[in-house]
Amino acid sequence: MRIGELAKAANCTTDTVRFYEKEGLLPPAERTAANYRSYTHTHVERLRFVRNCRALDMTHDEVRALLSASDKPGVGCGTINSLLDEHIAHVDERIAELMHLREQLGRLRASCSGGAAVNECRIMQGLTTMETALENHRGTHLG
Repeated sequence: MRIGELAKAANCTTDTVRFYEKEGLLPPAERTAANYRSYTHTHVERLRFVRNCRALDMTHDEVRALLSASDKPGVGCGTINSLLDEHIAHVDERIAELMHLREQLGRLRASCSGGAAVNECRIMQGLTTMETALENHRGTHLG
């Protein structure tokens, strides 16, 4: 099948297919005599796998690790479980960060009942006077 057919089968764009090929997440296709890419059902399965992993917010390195594990079907799935456990921990960290952000925004919003001029708005004052935390290196897999 050609690249457009592969993209349609995996519900993505041809640019996505090319990107994953470039990233090494999708093996290069054979070329026809006319130099068209020729994909197989294996490409469809792998592309769907990659897209499903990305939909779960996995990094390319995590996807590569899972693909590497899939190339060794007889080996135990301990590595896969560990990878998912780490990913779940990263998601938990992000949830905690987002909950903290929500609390901060809620406090700011509650500080103003509306009706004041912008130069008297407590939200604007809070944004100006609020202590900014040092930029921390997030411990999540997203950096």
